[in-house]
Amino acid sequence: MEYSIKILGGGKEVGRAAIEVTTSSESIILDYGVNFDANDNPNLPLQEVPSRVKGFIVSHSHLDHVGALPLYQISGNFPIFGTRLTRLITELMLKDFLKLSGAKVPFEWTEVRKVMDNFRSVKYHEEFEVGTFKTELGDAGHIPGSSMIKIKTEKGNIVYTGDTNVINTHLVKPAELEFLRDANVLIIESTYGRFNHPERKVVEDEFFESVKEVVEGGGTVLVPAFSLSRSQEILSVLSSKNFDYPVYYDGMVKEITELMIQNPEFINDYESLKKAYNYFKYVNGWNDRNKATRNEGVIVSSAGMLKGGPAVYYFKKIADNPKNAVFLVSYQAENTPGRRLLETGKFDEYSPMLKARFQIFDFSSHAGKNQLKDMIKSAKNLEKVILVHGSPDSSSVLAEELKRELGVEVIVAENGQEIKVF
Repeated sequence: MEYSIKILGGGKEVGRAAIEVTTSSESIILDYGVNFDANDNPNLPLQEVPSRVKGFIVSHSHLDHVGALPLYQISGNFPIFGTRLTRLITELMLKDFLKLSGAKVPFEWTEVRKVMDNFRSVKYHEEFEVGTFKTELGDAGHIPGSSMIKIKTEKGNIVYTGDTNVINTHLVKPAELEFLRDANVLIIESTYGRFNHPERKVVEDEFFESVKEVVEGGGTVLVPAFSLSRSQEILSVLSSKNFDYPVYYDGMVKEITELMIQNPEFINDYESLKKAYNYFKYVNGWNDRNKATRNEGVIVSSAGMLKGGPAVYYFKKIADNPKNAVFLVSYQAENTPGRRLLETGKFDEYSPMLKARFQIFDFSSHAGKNQLKDMIKSAKNLEKVILVHGSPDSSSVLAEELKRELGVEVIVAENGQEIKVF
């Protein structure tokens, strides 16, 4: 039997992850996400003939990996597999996505409900079948519940990393490198194929000292952060260091944190997260929001790129006071207020220059260049590397270094490309 990989999304781009593994008669799809254009319209992946597709396996619950899953439920009932925590958080993410972008996508609540009805939880290292494909999940180290996906064939193993990281954080343990050892074909992200990250402990210490300095000077620190994972990581950092000033959290952070606390087996530093949830203050309505901006303290709120959510309100309230601070801890995509702030010091073209203190801290949950190379080198019988989920520059730089250092075939995948692997 012959096996091929078709790139339905995530080729030479960050997000919209969608990878199809095919034989002559059937296929499975690994992730099925969205990304957004400059006008915040969702971009959906390419579609395959539904009759060929036997099901989906999801690496984790970020929208750029699950946002398009309802599309296939319009015409049928397709099984979807992932960890229990991925299933639980996916429901929240899809409901929020539909609430904000429902008029711009070709599916409705009915399809979101079908996604959840057809979503089956599996454990790490529990072998299961999707059609005739034998598969297994391993911990990807990206966010709680995230998975690498292994497809076991009679000709060799195909491993898809999804988004992955190899450092110890408060939320997650490093990716399981042992899971990659028997990979013959490796489909791996390349988000940071050009750059390395600073040591996490150094970043945490610098962040904590900077926060403390602002608050002890009578200021308010706004930390715009993604509701899923980044907010919980920041809260855990403050909690673990016994930060003794008011900390507020807003947006969907509360619901997601509760799901994480209810599933402690997916959390690395469970006690710090639980302490943060119990000790720090959830913002419950506008009275709490106004109170949070009037007192010295920290506000952790979505959205991480300042595209919307309560963080925009907080920003406008604190931006004009040099005693205050805005600390970015998340990736800032092009055409977002967060990126404009980085590049120009202004929220948008009509806003005044930011007067509050401004810093960015690298709390990335993606592996850096050298970490990606080390992951790839841990596969001992590697024949082919397929780079996805990265900008053209990022993927190309990593590809050239891998070719020189490993001597294996490296493909910078493009959307629509079909690659024969066995």
